Amino acid sequence: MGTHRESVVEAFDEFRQEIDEHHDRRERLIKISRDATNLSKKVIFLLHRAMTEESNNDSDPSLRVVRRGREKLREVQALYAQIRLEVQAERFWHYHRAVSPGLQEYIEALGFAHYLEHGTLVSYEDVQLSLSDENGVPYFTLPKEDYLLGLSDVTGELMRFAITGIAQKGGRTRAREVCAFVRQCKADFERFTPYVRELSKKQAVTSQSLEKIEDAVYAIVVRGSEYDIPPDMLDDLIAQSISTFSSTTSAKSRLVQRDVRSGDDYDDEI
Repeated sequence: MGTHRESVVEAFDEFRQEIDEHHDRRERLIKISRDATNLSKKVIFLLHRAMTEESNNDSDPSLRVVRRGREKLREVQALYAQIRLEVQAERFWHYHRAVSPGLQEYIEALGFAHYLEHGTLVSYEDVQLSLSDENGVPYFTLPKEDYLLGLSDVTGELMRFAITGIAQKGGRTRAREVCAFVRQCKADFERFTPYVRELSKKQAVTSQSLEKIEDAVYAIVVRGSEYDIPPDMLDDLIAQSISTFSSTTSAKSRLVQRDVRSGDDYDDEI
């Protein structure tokens, strides 16, 4: 009788230890994912701020700005290198919800930097390579749904990039290019919405972003056709129009983005 009781207690001790290890590991992954999210957001702010400041004195500041952004992104990549042993093989999918928000934010920052440098979407292979060691061995297999959701968020940053710089040198042409690019992204992502959870909500935000860019580009065309004035004066008129337009739509945009972002919170379920 005593032997049986000891075996049962021993088994429950093993279960307790396993559950404690699971919760400890999950908390570590959530903390690292939150740190990755915060660092990625700082990279995005850096890219926006640097592009705005340096565009005033440099006709093509993107390469220098992107270099600074990629240096900061190495800090995020170092965080993911830390969890390599924590999420080996099938264990990654057990903790996917803990790391998914940070991954999406990282892909958003990397995708924005890639667009500034190349004018294209960053490929899945490039993102996976950035989350690999010096020998090209991945820290973990990047989920394709996180890749798509992160890319979808890039369209919001492109909207801000196009509108904030629209009155600067080359800004009008850049806004048209971004408008066409975001329109194509929305069309391409639409085919994946039945298969990727949350993508339809992010597509709604992309539609809002596209609408804002289209309205801004329309304002450029209208103001340009109404006045036969020097480009500098036209830039001032456009800046005033965009300022008024942004103030009337920012509140609505923030509400929509808040609703969608609520789906990115860390899930408390196991």
